[in-house]
Amino acid sequence: MPETAAPTPSPAPKALVAAMGMTASIVLAADDPAALAQFYGALLDVEPQPGLSSTHWRLRWPAGGWLEVYAPSKSRPQPRQQGRLSLCLQRQAERAGTLALLNSWITSALALGASVQDPPRQEPFGAEAWLLDPEGNRLLLLVLPST
Repeated sequence: MPETAAPTPSPAPKALVAAMGMTASIVLAADDPAALAQFYGALLDVEPQPGLSSTHWRLRWPAGGWLEVYAPSKSRPQPRQQGRLSLCLQRQAERAGTLALLNSWITSALALGASVQDPPRQEPFGAEAWLLDPEGNRLLLLVLPST
């Protein structure tokens, strides 16, 4: 019986993405991209970086990639709309402290211009609150138990 070659293992996802030259971003249209970039920069504790134009800002996203904040072209406007998509920022805390950390985080977000859409609540998986960023985009703040 002839010998068969062992199958070549497929490359790991990161290696495949790197080989393809692919990256990922979350893109957020804004009426005032500089102000919205400052809001998310403060929440993420990162410095917004200038993007491809004077109306484009980039922020490193905690899970990798970028949050891209830009002003849409006047020839292709992006009207404000409520949708089912939202950004979710997560932190971890001891189980007993999830709601306290969430309330502190909400206070910081409100001081930066956010508003509460749905008040904080403790869920079996952690503590969550739905906010609106300064431009009305939905934002979920989620604190998961670390233990």
